[in-house]
Amino acid sequence: MIAALSLPAPLSLVFRNPTHAFRLLLASVLLAATAEAQKNSDENALSFSGDVRLRFESDWDSQNSAGNARDDRKRWRIRLRGNAGLQLSDQWSMGARLRTGDRDNQQSPHLTFASNSGGTDDVNLVFDRYFLSYQNAGISGWFGRNSMPFWKQNEFFWDDDVTPTGIALSIRPNNRNSAITTHWGAFLLPDGVYRLHGSMLSGQVKYDAPIAAGKLTLAAGLHNMSGKSGAENLRNRNGTRDYLIGVLGVQWTPNPDKLPLVLGLDVFENFANYNGEDTAPFPASDADETSAYVFSLKYGSLSGPGSWQFAYAYAHVEAFAVNASYAQDDWFRFGSATQTDSSDYSGHEFRFTYSINNKVNVVTRLFLVDAISTIQDGNRFRIDLNCKF
Repeated sequence: MIAALSLPAPLSLVFRNPTHAFRLLLASVLLAATAEAQKNSDENALSFSGDVRLRFESDWDSQNSAGNARDDRKRWRIRLRGNAGLQLSDQWSMGARLRTGDRDNQQSPHLTFASNSGGTDDVNLVFDRYFLSYQNAGISGWFGRNSMPFWKQNEFFWDDDVTPTGIALSIRPNNRNSAITTHWGAFLLPDGVYRLHGSMLSGQVKYDAPIAAGKLTLAAGLHNMSGKSGAENLRNRNGTRDYLIGVLGVQWTPNPDKLPLVLGLDVFENFANYNGEDTAPFPASDADETSAYVFSLKYGSLSGPGSWQFAYAYAHVEAFAVNASYAQDDWFRFGSATQTDSSDYSGHEFRFTYSINNKVNVVTRLFLVDAISTIQDGNRFRIDLNCKF
């Protein structure tokens, strides 16, 4: 009889759980980079930056999917973020970000400190970025946890606050006039801030075409999300379900010197096939609700003190067009206290931004939204004061 091979307990844990394996590898790489930085301390540049947001938000005339009216709500909220960067060499650098936010919420860094309902949030700080990056001669990339590398003009497919863990690579030919950039990534996806659940393989091709005095940008991407059971925070089986989402984005700037106008169109399509079990808790009849489109425009230029910009967007996002746990969380109060259900809706956003100076601006936003498959709806108004430091 041949004796069974047994691994030491730490190695056994690593091979049983790829998440632990990746975190071990990430820690090893960052520690090695830190050691290299100490050897070349005279060449390093340590930098810090941050920002603070003060927000007033009002939700009114809203009902849930059962048709029950929600209480009108007014909240004062705050967001704090701090960034640290360390330049290791001409090509290599490290970065990290500490921000406010509930550790069970991967979508939002905001904390409520006053509300007409009396509900407030505890003060929590979390690390949502920590990465090693490389950039040289048209090639750039990062390893660790960071923002998505793909070009986009809005957050309807992917919220800026959702930071995946993995590796990303961007390639642009070493030519300033080159018009094509490719982006690639392999990621573990967040379940809350620190837990990892499921994975995603992604690719995108972006093309910039000068047209007369303006510019046309085209971007096409494909994102393959592999789910698994057992998510602790993700709602509606969003962590269990597989997604294969194609994203096509078009942006046209006619003549920025004479007409500060930007027009945008985005189309999403989920090519995955679902049965009744896959669609739950949505009904099986929603299995073909896999499309989305967004039209947007911006007028004005935020070029300095006293400048302004008006923006408008119309969005139609069906139930399975995106993974609702990773898309934007701005438009409505659908979902739970820590998770926004960011699909199955259509509506409008009106936005006005005014720059007080290069580091301070005020943003007002009005959202008018209806669900697609239920009678859920809502109205929301926000005022944000944003300050960089």
